[in-house]
Amino acid sequence: MIKVLIVDDQSLIREGLNMMLSLYSNISIVGEATSGKDAIEFLKEKEVDLILMDIRMPIMDGVEATKVIKEKYSQTKVLILTTFNEDEYIIQGLKNGADGYLLKDISSEELVKAIQTVYEGNILLQPDVAKKIVNSMEENATNKNIKRDSLKELTRREKEIALLIGEGKSNKEIAETLFITEGTVKNHITKILDKLDLRDRTQLALIINNK
Repeated sequence: MIKVLIVDDQSLIREGLNMMLSLYSNISIVGEATSGKDAIEFLKEKEVDLILMDIRMPIMDGVEATKVIKEKYSQTKVLILTTFNEDEYIIQGLKNGADGYLLKDISSEELVKAIQTVYEGNILLQPDVAKKIVNSMEENATNKNIKRDSLKELTRREKEIALLIGEGKSNKEIAETLFITEGTVKNHITKILDKLDLRDRTQLALIINNK
């Protein structure tokens, strides 16, 4: 059972998501919050597996809240769900550690599948969102000298792991595929990110898929 917290300042959206997701046996709605600040306070009291996070909210928006939550509750997944298809929010939200980004026009089946995917430790980005991020990364790459050719600096094992991350595999799935421990996978990922001067596995996955 995936424990989900719905964070949105609009009561109609919260109620709609609650009613829709309650129909699925693998999801349990453990609460609702109207701002990022309220979400953080909620996490102090109850265990949450995944947060459906809106972007534009009063007091503390979803981008800022994601940063705080990922720093304090790193195991809690954050799936950003918004109507705003704007580059600055997409990029900043993912930089702050969001595990996925979806637009609110998706169907209930797609949303449930997205929740399951992110809960399992995978990265989830809709194609149009991914395209925006890739374009932004390519623009920044020139300034930071982050080149796709730098993948050549990786060892054979590191390349194997990088490719599996590009496929959206979780650490557990990578470990099972390569017959190594999850701890070893984490160590390799740390080295990969350091060599490529990347912040997280989301950036790595996007480079792998667009090299």
